[in-house]
Amino acid sequence: MFEDCLQFSTTASLLGIIITLLVFHHLYSVFGSQEKRGPPGPRPLPLLGNLLQVDLKRLDKSLFDLSEKYGSVFTVHFGPKKVVVLAGYRTVKQALVNHAVEFGNREVTPIFYDFTKGNGILFTNGDTWKEMRRFALATLKDFGMGKKISEDKIIEECHYLIKEFEAHGGKPFYNHQVIHFAASNIISAIMFGKRFEYSDPVFCAMVERDNESIRLTGSASLLIYNLFPWLGPCLKNWRDLMKNVEANKTVTRKIIAELKESLNPDMCRCFVDAFLIHKKNLEESQTQNPHYHDDNLLYTVVNLFAAGTDTTGNTLQWCLLYMAKYPHIQDQVQEELSRVVGSRHVRVEDRKNLPYTDAVIHESHRLANIVPMAIPHRTSRDVTFQGHFIKEGTTVFPLLTSVLYDESQWENPHTFNPSHFLDKEGKFIRREAFMPFSAGRRACLGESLARMELFLFFTSLLQSFRFTPPPGVSEEDLDLTPVVGFTLAPLSQQLCAVSRQ
Repeated sequence: MFEDCLQFSTTASLLGIIITLLVFHHLYSVFGSQEKRGPPGPRPLPLLGNLLQVDLKRLDKSLFDLSEKYGSVFTVHFGPKKVVVLAGYRTVKQALVNHAVEFGNREVTPIFYDFTKGNGILFTNGDTWKEMRRFALATLKDFGMGKKISEDKIIEECHYLIKEFEAHGGKPFYNHQVIHFAASNIISAIMFGKRFEYSDPVFCAMVERDNESIRLTGSASLLIYNLFPWLGPCLKNWRDLMKNVEANKTVTRKIIAELKESLNPDMCRCFVDAFLIHKKNLEESQTQNPHYHDDNLLYTVVNLFAAGTDTTGNTLQWCLLYMAKYPHIQDQVQEELSRVVGSRHVRVEDRKNLPYTDAVIHESHRLANIVPMAIPHRTSRDVTFQGHFIKEGTTVFPLLTSVLYDESQWENPHTFNPSHFLDKEGKFIRREAFMPFSAGRRACLGESLARMELFLFFTSLLQSFRFTPPPGVSEEDLDLTPVVGFTLAPLSQQLCAVSRQ
């Protein structure tokens, strides 16, 4: 009996020592960095960190609010995970541009790894990322990204989009799907060398799955999954997301296989062809390059297809919603288009003569704040930044919300105001704090294509239609509250596209 009591006492003592050491370890990990001048932040709770102090359904706003108390560089704890948040234009630019190497790695969260298994462009680091980004940039340029060849493809797609809008005869309709189909066809033409009909069930399903996946990725349950990956199979959103990802991989593999069967090395039709030809040339010359394999091709195409569809489609939706919401601004855009361009189709070269229209597009992009926290970064080495020590491997959130709504940079940051991009003479001015595509080494590689698409789609639609709320709905009733996912999309609302002809 005595031996049992002694054994129990010894076990209890050891358990107490272990718990004490764990508590001290937690406290040291939380507060020890202060000795090295780590960024300040709200005091975390054991295990939970600061999860009870933020709204996971609108995390960017919570972090923006915290920046007002803790400054432009601060620390938050999501459960056991420490994250450094960068807030405000000057801080984000200094980190991503002036310290591009130190802040240039990607944080590959569990959900990002689930997407691509360490392949592709968006969610990789090191040599794989460098080689795939270099190849992608060169190939996209070869296929006309930002050049006249892309302009012609976009103008062609404008005709299909206008025809779809005309089919509703000025009656209310939801424009979400058709706008995303149009945006997707531009990247499809580059990736696969062809466009798809808007009625193609395989294409429609692929675009819709991508849209849903991007929304699910930003859901509160998947933010929790990134902290506790073992929860994945228990979460409906994770199961739905994985189902979407696998389905789109299957479709993409089939398209790639069809292109491979008809491949002609002397006639490069698209991005997939360019990759396959380069891979074949490396094999024939017996050049060792571990990056040109089927998985890297698959996931690079998947990355570019999704990214090239969602952000452009959402931004164009926001543009049209703002026009219906602010008809006096729509009036001025259409007056300028009629005066400068007339009835012919707008070309990219017209942009310099359409300062107000250009300002409206930029202001729509700014206020919509499509990617509020960018894709998380990770420090590549120890760095002392603005007097704060940040360890190698620390997760970093460049808070783009705080850049696009920075009160030191924008006169009326929370108001739709095209004058943000106009001087006193009405000429368009560039603003350095306009950073919706992020900046530095991880800036969006399709920025020039996206900007061209937005300009041509928007001007073509405003030439052809006047956008209004449905009958019985006032401009004030149009809701600007976003649907929160990994990106911010407009709420599903019907608009009327009334022909101006």
